[in-house]
Amino acid sequence: MAQVNNAMEIFQFLPKTNCKECGESACLAFAGAVFTGKVGLASCPHVPESKLKQYGGGKRETNPVEEEFSAVMKGLQERLLSLDLEDRAATIGADYEAGRITLPILGKQFTIDRHSNVTTDIHVNGWVLGSVLHYINYSKGIPLRSNWVPLRELPSGKDWYRLFGQQCENVLKTTADKYPDLFSDLVEMFRGRMIDERFQSDVSVILSPLPLVPVMICYWRPEDGMEASLKLFFDDTAESNIGIDGLYVLGVGIALMLERLSKVHSNG
Repeated sequence: MAQVNNAMEIFQFLPKTNCKECGESACLAFAGAVFTGKVGLASCPHVPESKLKQYGGGKRETNPVEEEFSAVMKGLQERLLSLDLEDRAATIGADYEAGRITLPILGKQFTIDRHSNVTTDIHVNGWVLGSVLHYINYSKGIPLRSNWVPLRELPSGKDWYRLFGQQCENVLKTTADKYPDLFSDLVEMFRGRMIDERFQSDVSVILSPLPLVPVMICYWRPEDGMEASLKLFFDDTAESNIGIDGLYVLGVGIALMLERLSKVHSNG
């Protein structure tokens, strides 16, 4: 069975008509939804049978990209087995003791051993774990430069920013629109740091999901008939410290975690 490297490969063989027959708003949104495991590839009635056979055994109920995500996770976990964890800890700004790496994630201590056994107080979905594994495996340990840029301005960002906008920024915006206490809770619960307005935004919060990969969330409230807007910015060293794939995984993981948080609070 063929494997895909990222969700953009799925987008390439979609019809790009934005017909909405799959239930998503656009073909790009559908590609991202398949990649995150929300829907199956066969939900698009226009995917050629040859592609279903190539990526998923020809059965329309399968989700080949979800399987691919699992394969990527397995590869990251296998790579972890061969690393010198003490050396990696020194490189990535983490602590090492008794065969385990400990690093702060969103203000919480996160400990992991080479077998991917995790101890933490934070809710860990597969995407959050994936971003940690990307970081431990591939971070170059480049010092932060405090030069904030959108994802599209990172070296490989032009190939990813549309998908990132659909699966991360749009999800976070919807959460912020429905959950007015989001930003104050980010500061309180995840040790976020509210800063003076940046890029003329109404709210600006810096999170530290990983020691060398801070994230700035900027939110513009609706005004004069204009819809609200939300954008993420990264230190320009981000791609060197987690890789563009890892940065995408990190963004989706944060978005899904905060979406879940907002639902818990609204139900409470």
